[in-house]
Amino acid sequence: MKKAIFPGSFDPITNGHSDIIKRGVSLFDEVIVAIGVNAEKKYMFSLEDRKRFIEEAFKDEPKVKVITYSGLTIDLCKKEKAEFILRGLRNPADFEFEKAIAHTNRVMSKIETVFLLTAARTSFISSSIVRDVLRNGGDISQLVPESVLDKK
Repeated sequence: MKKAIFPGSFDPITNGHSDIIKRGVSLFDEVIVAIGVNAEKKYMFSLEDRKRFIEEAFKDEPKVKVITYSGLTIDLCKKEKAEFILRGLRNPADFEFEKAIAHTNRVMSKIETVFLLTAARTSFISSSIVRDVLRNGGDISQLVPESVLDKK
């Protein structure tokens, strides 16, 4: 069984994240969406809300599992018996950042990172942009799954 961990803070999940998850499901037997907990980071949405947003968005997809974790992603991979880390790339800056992490993970473990280019229609979306639009009273309906709209 080929499992991939798709790690992130998902604060909140965006249509770009959803696209990567949907495409990942066609490549892997299971995609584990892993919401990382970083005590030093301030989140707009609670961990419970972020988890619920994703679970609700993928409630009809049995190959998607949603969990929370802290610590190293490679340790989570070992715990979940996942051989792959799934990551989305929007631009060259994402690639450079993700490449360094992927190389580090490969030095520390045998975990391979699989990169998917984001779809052109979602490549401009980031959680930080969504949060900024929300803080300023804007409409995020084109940027996030419906499950996020129910909470905002």
